[in-house]
Amino acid sequence: MKQLDRITTDPAIMGGKPCIRGQRVTVGTLIGLVASGKTTAQILDLYPYVEAEDITQALRYAAWRAEEIELPLIAA
Repeated sequence: MKQLDRITTDPAIMGGKPCIRGQRVTVGTLIGLVASGKTTAQILDLYPYVEAEDITQALRYAAWRAEEIELPLIAA
């Protein structure tokens, strides 16, 4: 998905969790910071190698995942 081109997954990095541009900062970390009230500027100060677009895409990814519906498998 082009809108999420900064979100990567690699089993060798953070156990395959969705990360930002192959770095060791997870989408969950950024979402947690936003949820705790940190501003984009504060997050960028904490993680100087993260860019504002990374935070935007992390939020988009979280919204997309929240919309997914997981249904249990039913044995036939």
